[in-house]
Amino acid sequence: MALTLLRAAGAPLLRVGHRGAKGHAPENTLASFNRAVELGVNAVETDVHLSQNGEVVLIHDHTVDRTTDGHGYVKDMTTVELKKLDAGGWYGPEFAGQRILTLAELLTWAKGRVGVAIEIKNGPIYYPGIAEKVVRLVRQHDMTRQALLLSFDHLVLREAKMIAPEIAAGILYVGRLVDPVAAARAAGADAIHPQWAFVTPDLVQAAHAAGLAVSPWCPNDLPALQRLSEMGVDSVGTDYPELFDQI
Repeated sequence: MALTLLRAAGAPLLRVGHRGAKGHAPENTLASFNRAVELGVNAVETDVHLSQNGEVVLIHDHTVDRTTDGHGYVKDMTTVELKKLDAGGWYGPEFAGQRILTLAELLTWAKGRVGVAIEIKNGPIYYPGIAEKVVRLVRQHDMTRQALLLSFDHLVLREAKMIAPEIAAGILYVGRLVDPVAAARAAGADAIHPQWAFVTPDLVQAAHAAGLAVSPWCPNDLPALQRLSEMGVDSVGTDYPELFDQI
């Protein structure tokens, strides 16, 4: 299985589960990823930071406060310390005991099952070497054709593409860029990932003419998802993957 970024004529959207199935389970946990697969996604999206000991770990925020029972910055905690935190109980008692995963664990779980979109978090806390670490793990798990690298930090994305041009990448952004094609080209990216509200038919047309995929995030209602599909976007990430079956 390879992630095909550009949607062929008449083909269905590439279905991406945002942080797994964030609308149904605690984000970036195994429970959330498994739920996303049950709901029929082609890929799961996740966020990565570096622990104190330099391991790539899955969590959205720079701190553990919102999504675990702990407190403090991810960068100040070792992987062992992070693994002791409960990453599910905050969402609901049935998810108590879910743990923070490493990227290595996610890639092992995903191989042969589902693609993985990896958002590299960088800024306002910066992680020197994170691009190389992510690339190395993707290669070690033989997931170069099933992975997609994402970031709002287009510089770190360019760094990753310089190291591993064979791994697909997409620039994340919010707003209407004057020249999104140029922005993607500057980062060496293969796709643009705007916030869904800023997607227009002319944007999709311009990106496709340049050979770039258009992959908006994160519409969480059916009318928005339907409009995006009609515009011809290639993939969509959502918290509620069950919406895809209603298009």
